[in-house]
Amino acid sequence: MMKDRLYLDYNATAPVTPAARAAAVDAMMLLGNPSSVHQEGRAAKALVEKARAEVASLLAARPRDIVFTSGGTEANGLALKGLYAGSKTYRRLIVSAIEHDSVLASARAISSNVQICPVHANGMVDLAAFEELLAQSSEPAIVSIMLANNETGVIQPIADIAEKVQASGGVLHCDAVQAAGRIALDCTTLGADCISLSGHKLGAMKGVGALWVRPGLAIAAQAVGGGQELGRRSGTENLPGIASFGAAAREALAHLETNGAIEKRRNDLEAAIIENAPDARVFGQSVPRIANTSAIYMPGMSAETQVMTFDLEGIAISSGSACSSGKVRASHVLKAMGCDDTLSSQVIRVSLGRNTSDADVARFVSCWCRLYQRSQRRLGTLV
Repeated sequence: MMKDRLYLDYNATAPVTPAARAAAVDAMMLLGNPSSVHQEGRAAKALVEKARAEVASLLAARPRDIVFTSGGTEANGLALKGLYAGSKTYRRLIVSAIEHDSVLASARAISSNVQICPVHANGMVDLAAFEELLAQSSEPAIVSIMLANNETGVIQPIADIAEKVQASGGVLHCDAVQAAGRIALDCTTLGADCISLSGHKLGAMKGVGALWVRPGLAIAAQAVGGGQELGRRSGTENLPGIASFGAAAREALAHLETNGAIEKRRNDLEAAIIENAPDARVFGQSVPRIANTSAIYMPGMSAETQVMTFDLEGIAISSGSACSSGKVRASHVLKAMGCDDTLSSQVIRVSLGRNTSDADVARFVSCWCRLYQRSQRRLGTLV
């Protein structure tokens, strides 16, 4: 009989919360199109605006500055392509080496000359190298640097980076998909010009995201036609998804204080692994990380084998990003941190959630240690 499933892949997607599910179901019962002016349309529009205010609260932002999208990938693309098309001022693009594929691909679709900012071995952006990139030209740049990395959880000093970008006359986009709802955020304090969010990382339905745009910033719509979202993203709104996003955002903010308990469980997990396997490694452990994320190296065992073995044991984990059509491949994030292909191919990502218990952590550690011992016996290194 299959063991009870244990889900430890919250960075890929979080389980839909009861409140988000209820909000989506209620939204499905509404008849009107949010763009219609009759009573049914006004009711649908009111639901969209309620959710907009709830999502804006994730960033302590004005609701009218939130643009709903189909997810984090579209939000990232709208930011970069919209900034580039919306102004003739910004012709340079600078992105960090550890950005999500959607940022890297969008930047390369805009220009064949994207400048890549390196990171240190701990996963933090190399600020000296970043300043050198900014200073290479007097031409202002569009810069994209994420807040929290999806594979390692490492948090970047976005406020400091924003100051440097603004001093150079550039604009800063920040992918905060993994950070929102896990750490307290304020768009003013962060200093970025636009910020991407995704609903399903918080427990909303899949297929809904948002982009916060600084008031007065010119950004060209990429989806045009009906003029929805104040002309910034046309198309009939995904009412159930948006309603679920609002409910999930409200819940996430209400549970921010639980991140301390999540971090303790994550730290206990890592300590137990290092105690049992001193040659194991946790990436980004020495710098600030979001509380739930751990990237763990098991020497001698491929990540693909680990993921499949854990799955057979009833435990869901992942290898790097889950946004690559189910492929297990070498991590560009770990490569940027100085790892060779062999090492990076043996790293898994474990990401906890509010429902993860001490018993869940103990179960994972027990399974990890059994697999490690099997690997060492195969390599002939276990005494």
